[in-house]
Amino acid sequence: MATSLLHIPPPQMLLRPLVVPERLLLGPGPSNVPHRIQAAGGRQLLGHMHPEVLQVMDEIKAGIQYAFQTQNQLTLAISGSGHCAMEAALFNLLECGDTILVAINGIWGQRAADIARRLGMLGTVRWHGRAEGTRFGLVQHKPSVLFITHGESSTGVLQPLEGLGELCHRHGCLLLVDAVASLGGAPIFMDQQEIDVLYSGSQKVLNSPPGSAPISFSERAREKVLRRKMKPPSFYLDIGWLGNYWGCDGEPRRYHHTAPINSFFSLREGLAMLAEIGLESSWERHRANCARLCQGLLNLGLELFVKEEKGRLPTITTVRVPEGYNWKDITAFLMDNHAMEIAGGLGPTVGKVLRIGLMGCNSTSENVNRVLQALRDALSSCHRSRL
Repeated sequence: MATSLLHIPPPQMLLRPLVVPERLLLGPGPSNVPHRIQAAGGRQLLGHMHPEVLQVMDEIKAGIQYAFQTQNQLTLAISGSGHCAMEAALFNLLECGDTILVAINGIWGQRAADIARRLGMLGTVRWHGRAEGTRFGLVQHKPSVLFITHGESSTGVLQPLEGLGELCHRHGCLLLVDAVASLGGAPIFMDQQEIDVLYSGSQKVLNSPPGSAPISFSERAREKVLRRKMKPPSFYLDIGWLGNYWGCDGEPRRYHHTAPINSFFSLREGLAMLAEIGLESSWERHRANCARLCQGLLNLGLELFVKEEKGRLPTITTVRVPEGYNWKDITAFLMDNHAMEIAGGLGPTVGKVLRIGLMGCNSTSENVNRVLQALRDALSSCHRSRL
């Protein structure tokens, strides 16, 4: 009998059953996954080039076109999170000598500027704080791309997009929009608003597990990619290869990567549920429940971070941490006593706000009542402490 060469034993933790607690996820994402989407993700695997999987991908593409309100042929889902879609957009649009203007109203603008710098071949990366300065920025810096976040999950701000696409095109610039936190919760019209690249994520209003990210390129954006002097720096995120795999170029589909098939099954069902509800109904439900939540927070004596109602992101509400309270005490109390997640701030709002998400199936009047009651309990139970 051969002497064993193993010197690391099997981990005892892996010899115990998996335990996953039931929690109500009312943070900025991910959101809870409905049983229908869970069931879709639990289906048996098929091969990533099987005709049935390619058909599911075609259905996902149609669902994204509906959700984005676009007829763009170059529409697909990136095999990765919203961060991956952000990188795909930037890696494909930008090349040596390009300038990008980034509108920063929270962490996602900061991330976009960071990624653009990391490309290492840009002439300049510039950004500004508010969209009102866009015209000046376009004239002064002559960027090839303007990046803006539609729904800023770190601040709870909903950024207006009207007129931006037309303004960009007047100055020879493409409009790139992050809609990870807003898709399905606030109106967005890709074609009508002349957005050139739009992307989102699966784990918020679509109520699917994270790991697949809808994205679409306009004809203007596709032509810019085709005019590149060099190939995109990432093979995995090369939109030419991805577009072919997704059947966007009319050519026979070729193997590019082994896609997360079960994530695609889940995303397909998330998009199907959005189509069944209807975009306008979904937008109204999120608006109404956000309004109920905001009024309830005011009734508790709390201060909303975003003052103007029209500037509030309907999916994620930010409320200032009340004076004398430690935000960690509040979020821990809700987790421990109500099996409920809300979150603290992110990036520029760390320590300043609590973030409450009502997305997709979680956007209900019942959940509004539950989180308000939980906060009422937390405010009366948590010890005040100096931060």
